[in-house]
Amino acid sequence: MWKYIPDLRGKERSRFDSLGFVLFGEAMLLITIAMEGLGELHLPHMRVMLLLFAGMACLIAYWLRAGRINNPLFSPSLFKTRTFAIGLFGNFFARWGSGALPFLVPLLLQVALDYSPSQAGMSMLPLAAAAIMAKSVARPIIERFGYRFVLTVNTLALGSMLASIGLVSEQTPYWLLLSMLAILGAINSLQFTAMNAVTLIDLDDANASSGNSLLSVVGQLSLSLGVACAGALLGGFSAGVDSEVVETVLGAFQLTFVTVGMMTMLAAAIFSQLSTQDGRRGTHL
Repeated sequence: MWKYIPDLRGKERSRFDSLGFVLFGEAMLLITIAMEGLGELHLPHMRVMLLLFAGMACLIAYWLRAGRINNPLFSPSLFKTRTFAIGLFGNFFARWGSGALPFLVPLLLQVALDYSPSQAGMSMLPLAAAAIMAKSVARPIIERFGYRFVLTVNTLALGSMLASIGLVSEQTPYWLLLSMLAILGAINSLQFTAMNAVTLIDLDDANASSGNSLLSVVGQLSLSLGVACAGALLGGFSAGVDSEVVETVLGAFQLTFVTVGMMTMLAAAIFSQLSTQDGRRGTHL
């Protein structure tokens, strides 16, 4: 009898949170479709609002349930770790700009600047190459300046570079465009490395797996929302092509890049809530 009781408890702890999985999955799906409805799907605004409301209701229901069961899919106790909470919310908003980047830049080059598909694709190579090279200098930079300084300044730089793409026109030299994309790729790579590291750095072994899974979900969701938001902005600005503000298709792209850049810069306010000592006990990259 005494050996049987621990076995029951072990089974209780390992039981998968099926209802929580359904609620959380439904929330992510409905919110994503709602945002896509503003972009490519062109759903009526009433339907978008209903989808968004249903998604938020499922998400709230999940978190209310997670707070009163023993083994939730993602425990609310994760957010008691301050660096995780700040890093996760910062990830969510900062990745909107990063998510829009691979969607907007090829469209800008092909639709607005009349590049061929092959030329537009080759033009993205400096962005990818710079992102790879930036990985090698990320650790020394973070160890020297700390997460708070790096993430706050780099988020502002990322937003500024995104907005600067809005200055590109037919008269922009090709070498200058490639240089801008290379700088943007390096900044974006440093942003991802620092954001992911600070989010997980203070989690204990019991919460590390759950925290990493939630970070992956939030990352994919925010990238999808970034594309949806960029599509909605581009569609909205393109609708005013005949107005005095937006006279060409290029003008719609320029306003979209400026708006996305400004949205990204707002995430710096989240990262500024980190303390100067966060992550100083060891930089795990």
